[in-house]
Amino acid sequence: MPEIDIHDLQRNTEYQNYKPADPQIEWFWNILHSFNRSEKAAFLQFVTGSSKVPLDGFSNLQGMRGTQKFSIHRAGGPTTALSSAHTCFNALDLPAYTSEKEMKEKLLLSINEGRGGFLFA
Repeated sequence: MPEIDIHDLQRNTEYQNYKPADPQIEWFWNILHSFNRSEKAAFLQFVTGSSKVPLDGFSNLQGMRGTQKFSIHRAGGPTTALSSAHTCFNALDLPAYTSEKEMKEKLLLSINEGRGGFLFA
């Protein structure tokens, strides 16, 4: 299983409708840093479609349009919703959860439910 440098991912992340100092973003990074190696790999698989780290680090993360940084978008809708990912764009839609505990529970549920393949609503 690959060693995933969360600090490198954090340095190479863009935000849409969030700021790095927002509580939800601080919670998000706390959660990722707390993940074990297996959970980090599952998260990376969930948001990029691959559990492999780019050879040159996350500054060279590839998406549908070539090099494409990981991005976190504030998801609209209820804060009870699960987060969702767009693997072609290395993007995570993250609801504005009201606590770090809730975010971790929902994020792990999203990651684990997404392991089964494509889900249709």
